[in-house]
Amino acid sequence: MSTPSFKMDDHRENELIAALILGSESAFTEIYEHYWLKLLALAYSHTKNKQAAEGIVQDVFISVWNRRGTLKIHSLSNYFAIAVKFSVFKHKQREQRRREIELENCKSEELIQDDKMIEARFLEEYFKGVVDQLPDKCRMVFNYSRVKGLSNPEIAKEMNISGKTVEAHLTKAIKVLRVSMKDAGFIYFL
Repeated sequence: MSTPSFKMDDHRENELIAALILGSESAFTEIYEHYWLKLLALAYSHTKNKQAAEGIVQDVFISVWNRRGTLKIHSLSNYFAIAVKFSVFKHKQREQRRREIELENCKSEELIQDDKMIEARFLEEYFKGVVDQLPDKCRMVFNYSRVKGLSNPEIAKEMNISGKTVEAHLTKAIKVLRVSMKDAGFIYFL
């Protein structure tokens, strides 16, 4: 995938980036209007699915807006091209894994599989992936609590940390999981 050539004027781009970081909705709107169709074409060229391409581009823009205060963008066209490529890659990975799960279930259960079972397995794998990305101690506390069923005092003793630290790690883990699950379109269950 090559970087698209839809860059805007450097001076205007720098103004828009600065305004976006400060939370300017008008700057975001101008960026959106300039790049939307170009990014949609880029996403579609790799997915061959209009609905998937629209979702990918929409998610990229939502992510930019949600992280506007912490973004380090030097070139909008490069940033967006990379973000769309990464999102297409993740979309293809999810679709491939979803197909693999469906195939596994078809083989093991008389070729009749309930959608809820597939979604549950996908959710479980997604959940495990999010947990695996937590910081080490946070992940350990979460696993001791939710997987092994240890109480907070037992976790504190096992890890040689305070009960408050255990609570802080659990709170952080649950918050990260909720945000990630919400962003992925799953209903809260924590």
